[in-house]
Amino acid sequence: MSMTILWTGMAACALLCGLATGRGEAVAAAAMEGAAGAVELAISMAGVLCLWSGVMEVMRRAGLADRLARALGPVLRLLFPQTAGDRQAMDAAAANISANLLGLGNAATPLGLEAARRMARRSPGVASDSLCMLVVCNTASIQLIPATVASVRSAAGSAAPFDILPAVWLASGLSVGVGVLACKVLARVWRD
Repeated sequence: MSMTILWTGMAACALLCGLATGRGEAVAAAAMEGAAGAVELAISMAGVLCLWSGVMEVMRRAGLADRLARALGPVLRLLFPQTAGDRQAMDAAAANISANLLGLGNAATPLGLEAARRMARRSPGVASDSLCMLVVCNTASIQLIPATVASVRSAAGSAAPFDILPAVWLASGLSVGVGVLACKVLARVWRD
């Protein structure tokens, strides 16, 4: 509700300022140009999202997603020790992290919500250490293939949309490392 008020207020303020300064036509032209650009971007991103969601589905049906989840198992048990015994929560977390590794934030969201829902059952009304760690891992998310960012770069006319890979790997690795470390330290501080 508050975001609706905020965005409506910003749009109304821009419109009023444009009218007050005698630039109403420029505001209207910019609004139409922005709307056209948004539709174009949404269509190009939808294609890439469909492609990578299809790749995830093929991986799931071929059993590769389960293998990746098993490969991530030891790391996930270290990250989520309170939830290690809950197979369904760990499977949802593994699928979520796998989708994030492929840069599929939109595809990862429902998987992350399922993992969060299952983790929240263990401590209703309180964010457990595992749930906080899941939020950190989703927020910082290591991306091996930044598909969404590459699709935005491609839609914007980039000749080499994946040339950002080293920077993405460095930035996401550092952000996850710092986030996990902070989460572990704060969990110990509040426990004592």
